[in-house]
This record gives sequence, structure tokens and C-alpha cells, in this order.
Amino acid sequence: MKIGFYPKLAAGNIKKNKRTYVPYMLTCILTIAMFYIFKSLSMNPGLDQMVGGEYLSFMMMLGSVIIGLFALIFLFYTNSFLIKRRKKEFGVFNILGMEKRHLVLVLGWETVYVMLVSLAAGLGVGIAMDKAMFLLIGKIIGTKAVFGFFISPKVIAMTAELFAGIFLLIFLNSACQVHIANPVELLRAGSAGEKEPRTRWLMALLGVICVAGGYYIAITTENPLASIFAFFIAALLVILGTYLLFMAGSIAFLKLLRKNKNYYYQTRHFTSVSGMIYRMKQNAAGLSNICILSTMVLIMVSSTSSMMLGMNDILSTRYPSELMVYSNETDEKRNQEVFDTVRALQNEWEFSVKNEIQYTYLAFSAFRDGDTFFLDRAASITAIDDSYALFFMTLEDYNQAEGQQKTLKDDEILLYSNRTSYEEPVMKLFGKEYRVAEKLDHFMGNGIVASNMSSAQYIVMPDRKEIEEICEKQKNVYKDMSTQIRTFYGFDSDEEAGQQIQFYREMVNTLKSQGLDTMVESRADARTDFVGIYGGFFFIGIFLGTLFVMATVLIIYYKQISEGYDDRERFVIMQKVGMDLREVRASIRSQVLNVFFLPLVVAGVHVTAAFPLISRLLALLNFVNTRLYVACTVVSFFVFTVMYIVIYAVTARVYYRIVSK
Repeated sequence: MKIGFYPKLAAGNIKKNKRTYVPYMLTCILTIAMFYIFKSLSMNPGLDQMVGGEYLSFMMMLGSVIIGLFALIFLFYTNSFLIKRRKKEFGVFNILGMEKRHLVLVLGWETVYVMLVSLAAGLGVGIAMDKAMFLLIGKIIGTKAVFGFFISPKVIAMTAELFAGIFLLIFLNSACQVHIANPVELLRAGSAGEKEPRTRWLMALLGVICVAGGYYIAITTENPLASIFAFFIAALLVILGTYLLFMAGSIAFLKLLRKNKNYYYQTRHFTSVSGMIYRMKQNAAGLSNICILSTMVLIMVSSTSSMMLGMNDILSTRYPSELMVYSNETDEKRNQEVFDTVRALQNEWEFSVKNEIQYTYLAFSAFRDGDTFFLDRAASITAIDDSYALFFMTLEDYNQAEGQQKTLKDDEILLYSNRTSYEEPVMKLFGKEYRVAEKLDHFMGNGIVASNMSSAQYIVMPDRKEIEEICEKQKNVYKDMSTQIRTFYGFDSDEEAGQQIQFYREMVNTLKSQGLDTMVESRADARTDFVGIYGGFFFIGIFLGTLFVMATVLIIYYKQISEGYDDRERFVIMQKVGMDLREVRASIRSQVLNVFFLPLVVAGVHVTAAFPLISRLLALLNFVNTRLYVACTVVSFFVFTVMYIVIYAVTARVYYRIVSK
């Protein structure tokens, strides 16, 4: 054959199959552009000049890794649709005398064309949008970005290498499928029918058990630290259960519809239900993928947007006072010197001070088993995998700080639980039993305890002597890892943020110069890092959510095209025996509606079940505004539903055009 025959044939094949190739190439272009943007942002030197730049750089790098893995899996998945539709064409070429090595050459040229166009367009879009995304990050975190393009040859090379490798693997996979199939199999591959699948009740039951197990973990896990591990276990169970339910449960559902004679023996339902039963085995994977991706989009967008919108709440939880001083000095004289120094600075700077609060406290970690707390995990025979932060303060300090006049007996305590509730009537510690006289519904904040990922139990003791005894006992257990009684002093100010930051730095330098053992925190100073961290989360959440939505759209599109070609001959036959176009349209609508919105409904159920677990994970990041999270989840679901309906309208029209030809 002449030189250039295969490249021309490959180009012609892509042009003739543009209905399937164009969406695939658009997906490749957008995926390449997103990878380039995230990778470029992670290496952009301008990011270092932004507040929280080191956190943003790490998150952009993490986002590029996620997109790279997603591209590898998803482009393989979408390419399988292309190969299915092309196998019949390859079978014809094979019968006409073209050897399989020639078919592989054609596939190779097609892959090269797709790769070159996708890389050129993807890198072009990525470079063009890179600066816009950099400015967007600056807008999100409230920092002015420097104008001017940052184009990194290294990032371009890394992007080209990654996607060239992915396209090479896709080509090898496609070549293997063509090589191992005989001409007859290739001819029948695109239109081979399915046997009626059996109703696999055991698989359906296993799916129900997996989903129920995931829901149970999500709803019942209370300890925030355990929530991290529980999230992955619950997610794996729900994903596995979703696949099993769509594969077995959907077939059972359709067969139940077929048994309902009043429903089944209608023109618009008869052909749709019978057709879907035979194809549900191949549809199940697509439907479950749509469901899982929809769930990921909803959780990702709702959680990251709620954290970004709730930034002030997060900061107020982590930093209950605008300026805070923690004294580690054990000598009473030096301890008093710490706060005398701070107050002298307040007077010197004429710094406005309000909402002052000061108290001594003791905090250390312990493990809980029922109503007993242990400092040595091995000391508990039945210890639950729960770590707690125990926070002790005196009744006198509590009453003074909260403006209360509560009283306690020697063996009584007041108790407040911040994340995991404590329902026992007594609390046992170091062999002594304390009766819970009252469970408080509010407690003054402490940034150190709030930053601890463990649940905390705030315990108000009758006097300081009891706390000192507990302190000595925990020192005997923890040795050099033990804590000591500290003094906290917090206050707010009417000064603007910049002035507060300057005063905070002056406090740090002055206390350090005097050799005083302290730690100082400022809400205004911390805001920059927090905005960088949560702004990065929000940016990644929106972009990955967009990527997953794109993937969902493409799966739905290819699913409709694939089914359209499969159903075209059936509907032609049905029209020949008397079904008119109106009835064809009604049957199509019934077929699409029966299963199209099922993934969305199931995704909504998944998000609802995951809500308690996600809320506890957000609590680890100091986000406790549940109402805001609910609002963001509802809005996200509403917007996604509208998008889903639009996708339905578009793909149903494509499906109808295919089957009505």
C-alpha cells in the first residue's frame, strides 16, 4: 500500500466517527488543561508571595496527582465505548483483506492524531487559563496577584509525558482487543445481543448489606479521629454496594415491572422495559459510575464551599479570643510576670482591650472505656479506639469567666463535651469516681484544645488542689511527655486587623526577650494561613467537581449513544409492525426516565447518609456550623439536579435522532 494510506484512513475514520470522537477529544483537552493548570500553579513562584502560599502549593500538587490518576482511569473507560462502536468497522476491513497488523497501524495513527490534537489544544487552553486561575486564587483568598504569564517548559514536558504515556497504554489495550478477536467477533461486537440476565438475589442482598454497613458506619461513628478511618471504610462499602445493587438490584426491579401487567403491557413501557432487561448487565457499570461520580461532586462541592463561606466561624472556633497568651511558667512569680508584661504593652500601645478572660487549666490525652478514662492504653482490657482530650479547670475560674455562681461538692464535677457526647452519670479517673452534677450546654473556648483532633471533655473541678493531684498522677504515667498546669489569658480588641497583628508580634518578641515560657496566638495573623488552606480546598473542590461533572456528562452521553445504536434496529422493526413515531418517542422517554434519574436519587440518599460523618470530619477542621453545611448541601444538590435535567434533555434528543433514522 502507498505511503500515507494509513494516516489518511485514520483521519477519515475519525471524521466519519466524529459523533463519538469529538466528545472524547474534548474530554482529553479539558483533562490535559486542568492537569497543566494545577501542576503549573503548584510550581508558580508567585504563589509563594501569597498568604498561605506553601499550603496552596502543596494542595495544587495534590490536585494534579488526583487529576492524573483520574485521567488514566477515565480515559481508559471512555475509550472502551469508542472501541465497541468501531469493532464492526474493523471486522469489515479485516474481511476485505486488511490484516490485523494493518488495523493496529490504523489504530496507532488514530491515537497519534487524537493525542497531538488533545495535547496541543489542552496545553493551549491550560496556558491561556493558567493566569486566570492564579488571579482567581488571589481573589478567593483576598490577595493581590502579580500580573504576567508564568509558562514553565518543565510543566509542559511533564504534562506531555504523562498523557503520552496514557495514550500509549490506551493504544496497546485497543490493539490487544483487535488482535485477539476473529473477524466474525469483530463484526458482531458492536451489535451482539445479551442473554436475559438472571436475577441474582445473593448479589443484590450483598449489595444491600454493603450499603447498609457503610451507612451504619457513617451514622454511628462519633469520635472525630475514628471518623477519618471510618470515612474510607464507609466509602469503600458504599461504592461496592452501589455496583452490586445496580448490577443485580436493577435487573430485579425491571423484572418486577415486567410482572406488573398493567404497567408492562403498554406500548411505551413494553419495548423499553424488555430492552433494558437484556442490556442492564452492560448498563449497570455506567449507571453505578454516574451515581458514584454524582455523590463525589455533591460531597466535594458542598463541603469545600461551606468551609470557605464559614471561614469566620472556623476562626472563631479555633481562636475563641482575638489575642491569646498561654503561660507555661510553673513559678507563680514568673507566671504573673507574663501577664504583667502583656498588660504593660497594652497600656504602652494604648491598645483597646475588651472581653478579657483568664484562667488556669490542665489538659492531657486519655483513652475511654465506658465511664473510665485511662492514660495507658494497655491498662484497659476492653479499651475502645477512642482518644480524648481532658480539660480541667477550677470552679472559681469557671464562675468568674462565665459570670456564674455554681457550687460543687468534693466528688462532683461539671462536664461539657465538645464533639462526642458523654452520657454516663459518673466519670472515673486514677481510681477515683466523680459524679457529674451537671452537663453544660456551653463552655468557654480554648484554642489549644480546639486544635486537638480528639474529642474533648471539659471538666470543672471543685478546687485547684484536686487538679494539682491529677496533674502529678498524669506526670507519673507520661513522664517526659506529660503536661502541666497552664494559665490562659485571652482578649478581644476594637483595633483593625493590621494593628492587632503588629501588637501580636510585639508581644511575641517582648515575652521571648525576657525568657518567659509562653505561646501567643492571634486570630488576625492566623487568618492568612487559614484562608490559604481553605481557599485551596475550595479551589480544588470546585475544579475537581467540574472534572467529575464532565465525566458524568460523558458517561451519560456515550451510554445514550451506545444504547441508541443498539436500539435502532429494534425500533425500525417495531415501526414496521405498526408503532408510529409518537409511540416511539413515548417509549424512548419511558426507557430513559426509568433508569436515567435513578443514579441521581441514589446519590442523594448517599449524601444524606454521609452527612453525619462528613460533619464530624469538618469538625476536625474546626467547622461546626451545621446549618451552613446543610444549606450548601441543599443548594449543591439543587444546582446539580438542574444540570442533570439539562443533560437528560440533550442526551434524550441525541438518542431519539439515532433510533429514528
